[in-house]
Amino acid sequence: MTAKGKPAAKPSYAFRTGWALLLLAVNFLVAAYYFHIIE
Repeated sequence: MTAKGKPAAKPSYAFRTGWALLLLAVNFLVAAYYFHIIE
């Protein structure tokens, strides 16, 4: 996942942040199912 041709740091940073938040949300969703917080 290296972009050699594009030295733009802002879009990739926003992209990584978006993926991190998405994975975190999925993680909490799975945890909520696992602990029977949501049925």
